[in-house]
Order: sequence, then C-alpha cells, then structure tokens
Amino acid sequence: MPFRCPYCGGQFCSVHRLPETHSCPNIGLAQTQRREATAQAFARSPTTSYDYSISFWQPRQKNKIYISSTEVKHLLPAALLIMGIGFSIAIYNNFFYWYGWTWTVAAVFSFFLTLSFLIHEIAHKISAQKSGLWAEFRLITWGAVLTLISVFTPFRLIAPGAVMIAGPARRDDMGKISIAGPSTNILLSIIFLSLAYVPTSFAYSMAFLLLSSFNAFIALFNLLPFGVLDGLKIFSWDKKIWALLFAVAMALTIYTYIFA
Repeated sequence: MPFRCPYCGGQFCSVHRLPETHSCPNIGLAQTQRREATAQAFARSPTTSYDYSISFWQPRQKNKIYISSTEVKHLLPAALLIMGIGFSIAIYNNFFYWYGWTWTVAAVFSFFLTLSFLIHEIAHKISAQKSGLWAEFRLITWGAVLTLISVFTPFRLIAPGAVMIAGPARRDDMGKISIAGPSTNILLSIIFLSLAYVPTSFAYSMAFLLLSSFNAFIALFNLLPFGVLDGLKIFSWDKKIWALLFAVAMALTIYTYIFA
C-alpha cells in the first residue's frame, strides 16, 4: 500500500489512508494535533475578526506540468533498479536460451525496459496534473527492496515506486488518470512488436519482442479490475473503454508470449 499512517504505522490504500477511515487506534492523537495546529494558525493570524478560511488543498491549476527536485531523487534510484533488472534478464536469457545478446543489445533492452516503466508513471503524473491535482513519483520501500532482490533471482518484480496523487478528484478525473498508464504500455507494445519484425539480427528481434511482451503484460495486469490497480478505476468510470483496452492487452500478451 502506498500510504503509511504516521499515527499507527500501518500501510493503507488511498481510500483508507486517513486515521478516520481505517479505525486508527491512535485517532485521538491525530485529532489533538489537528486542533493544536488550527489554534496555532489562529494565533499567528494578524486579523482580529471572526472571518477566516481554511484550505486543505492548493487551488486546481489545470494544464500545469512540473517536476520537483524531490521527485528526481526518487526517480533516479527507481530507474537504476529497473536497469539492473534489464541486464539481469539479458544475462539469464543468454545463459539458458542462447539468445546471443551482446552487451550493446543488453544495454538497449535495459534502456527501453526502464523507459517503458517511466513512461507509464509519467503518463499518470501528467494526466493528474492536467486535472489540477498534485502528482509526484515516490519510491515505495518494500517495492524497491523486492525489485532489488529480483535483480539477482529469476523471479521478476518491477515495483520500485508509483505516482502519488492528492487533491479533490472526481470519478472521471480518476478514470482518465488511470487509463493513461496502461494505454501507453499498449502503444509501446505495438511499437516494439513492429520493430521485432524489422529485418535485423536475431538478437535485436528477440529484444524488441520481449519488450513488447513486457509492455503487454504490464498493461494487462494493471487493467485487472481489483484493489488499487488502474483497472478498477477505469471499470468504475467506463466499462466499454475498460473492456476494449483489456481485450487489446490480452491479445498482445497471448501473441507475444507464444512467439517470445
């Protein structure tokens, strides 16, 4: 879960991240701190009247795209972890399947694998910011640890972090934000599948085919209508669009799995 309660230490989804929504055992402490913060804000205010306003979120500023220095500090290690996964896959495939990948092919594969992950997350970020919401990528501790472990094992888990979103979002906002990630993976899968059939060496063809398979599977997995995955938000927003995307992702996943 991407959110950690600062009062009880539990991990929760976006729906249950507040103390009031997950029956936090330390909710009394949370309420006390809020009252104290409100009292301090009034104490610092120069006004002597009873007219005041409290804003919990910044005003919605649509179409404003930005990236912070903090976000860059989280993106860089995430990118390095996925690059490590890419080289790990290259070494594994060379050893067991004799793909004949050189270090150059492995570097190309790792670069585009990392780019695929980043494009998925940045698509969510841009879509959210265009809707006037706060959105930045953050590392998730256990996700980063498991991704690091995957570099040295044949079992792959690529989940070093995710884009965190905050603000008053409507259902159609969340639907459009959620659809951005899987849609980019479907598009990338089609592009890499096309490149796999461009006359070139066997090594590059297999690299692009695996990249196509990776993007197709990521799209399919994220479109599952369960839990915190994108699919549930898209399904709740527009079932026809969800069904179309899911069918395309499923077809690409099956095709690339057979030929990869």
